[in-house]
Amino acid sequence: MIPEAREVHLSRRDRKVLEACCRSPVTLQRDLKRARIVLLAADGRSTRSIAKEVGVQPRIVSLWRHRYADHGLEGLHDKPRPGKQPIYTKATDKRILKLLDKPPPQGFARWTGPLLAEALVDVDVQYVWRFLRSHKIDLAARKSWCESSDPNFTAKAADVVGLYVAPPAKAIVLCVDEKPSIQALERAQGYLKLPNGRALTGQSHDYKRHGTTTLFAALEVATGKIIAAHSKRRRRVEFLDFMNSVTAAFPNRKLHVILDNLNTHKKNEHWLKAHPNVQFHFTPTSASWLNQVEVWFSILQGQSLSGTSFTSLTQLQEHIDAYVNAYNDRAEPFVWTKKKVRQRRFKGRRITQL
Repeated sequence: MIPEAREVHLSRRDRKVLEACCRSPVTLQRDLKRARIVLLAADGRSTRSIAKEVGVQPRIVSLWRHRYADHGLEGLHDKPRPGKQPIYTKATDKRILKLLDKPPPQGFARWTGPLLAEALVDVDVQYVWRFLRSHKIDLAARKSWCESSDPNFTAKAADVVGLYVAPPAKAIVLCVDEKPSIQALERAQGYLKLPNGRALTGQSHDYKRHGTTTLFAALEVATGKIIAAHSKRRRRVEFLDFMNSVTAAFPNRKLHVILDNLNTHKKNEHWLKAHPNVQFHFTPTSASWLNQVEVWFSILQGQSLSGTSFTSLTQLQEHIDAYVNAYNDRAEPFVWTKKKVRQRRFKGRRITQL
């Protein structure tokens, strides 16, 4: 049974809105039908005639006549619907985060999506992955850090950085360290052609060892040039022998040498007494990254040592010497970009004991 038809009275403003809605090519069909129903009802048409012209059931016409009569244009919009209740809520998210604070199951190094879903029992693994992605939690990625325990970190760091930024006048600033146990590995290498026609370059997993060498290096901060020497071992005697060669390279010059806290670098007062022009500066504990020669060692590894093959220890040493000569021909000083040096404590840091 069709309810009694409600009279529809349109204001001039509402009529313009509804007519514009009917003319617009982007109006949704449901909104177009509702606008036509109201316009025809305002013209005095009956419910059945409107239903026949618009192509809907009479009860639909009656619905929108009543909705407009009661609420105006706002009544032509759909009412909010409750929809399906979500399976997982914020309480589920809190359970996942709480579980991440706990150590993984015995025998596992870290949590994974399936392990989390298994521990939660009633949460699907796909939801676990979606939650982790939305919170930018990467279970596989690992960050490492090193917090210096040196109580004099600020003073030592400022001393070293000061040598980089404002070196003493008429003095040479050198960064000295050693790269121990560089292996002379002989590997088969070259190009490998795959069945699909693609060619790859690489090396075999099999190798033959031909010994190791320890590389002592001194980087001149002002020019970026390198002084290098090879040794079988990295004892105090080898270190002081290398320092003798460094001082010989800069006769009658004041030398400020930046070193890390290796034991062989310390307790050399007898040597320093014999070389009054040399002064040692030590980086803070667990902060050898302040020594610029470490940057050069990384460059050496990437540009000269990775992916190479050597048939003898002598060949390895000659290869490194050739690289040092080539590097010195185009050497440039490193640019220190850190503006301030400050010691900042980690507040509220949580360390999980495995």
